[in-house]
Amino acid sequence: MFMNVHKLVVIMTVSVAILVGCKSHPQYLSLDTEKDRILVFSKTAGFRHKSIPAGIACIREILGPDIQVDATEDSSAFTKENLDRYGAVVFLSTTGDVLDEQQQTAFANYIEGGGGFVGIHAASDTEHSWPWFAQMIGAHFAGHPPVQQAVIVVEDRSHPTTDFLPERWVRTDEWYRFNRNPRSVEGIQVLAVLDESTYKGGGMNADHPCIWWRMMGKGRCWYTAGGHTEESFSEPLFRKQLRVAIAWAGIPMRCGGTSMSR
Repeated sequence: MFMNVHKLVVIMTVSVAILVGCKSHPQYLSLDTEKDRILVFSKTAGFRHKSIPAGIACIREILGPDIQVDATEDSSAFTKENLDRYGAVVFLSTTGDVLDEQQQTAFANYIEGGGGFVGIHAASDTEHSWPWFAQMIGAHFAGHPPVQQAVIVVEDRSHPTTDFLPERWVRTDEWYRFNRNPRSVEGIQVLAVLDESTYKGGGMNADHPCIWWRMMGKGRCWYTAGGHTEESFSEPLFRKQLRVAIAWAGIPMRCGGTSMSR
């Protein structure tokens, strides 16, 4: 179940600087043990994105053959016993109410206990009526203009998922607006925002976060609004960001002598 640490470093390519929880100079990931399975959940109870198969294929490719990626749309996977097998859970363009109360409890306990979460695109259009999920995800989808090119402005370069990006990252995607500014939610750390002057239909009063992270209990949670288009999962920078995000969420680490592992 557990992989050789040095082998995993090569596979995941995550010797990247991180400043999460540190006040000193960014330090490098120090891996202790790691669960070698990732759960990708893509159940939809609303709109279904055509890019989901491309997203699953992308995640398998970027994590490599030695990381087991279990892709499912079966909500019964959300039990304590099953979730405890995974280093991280990825919500890949899930929509609507996809978990019942028992499954919600199992998932919340998994995250609060130190499990990792990566939300991609319509993950923010999921479980609108579940307050805990609303706090974890930061903000819910509220609408979008047509797919178009825009500029993402990297606001925080101290995180490993943004430290390799250009200051102004030009991408084409479906740019969500949200029911609230996630910056207003306690615990949310905004990493990047959309420059609303570079596209039409922003709708967030010029402060438009699109990538952010938070701690939820002991769990590490990360979200990107990107990933609507199939082409997104072929973009080198987007693929690298997802790889590092899954590694960051699912791999125990130490920072400044303070353990952040499970």
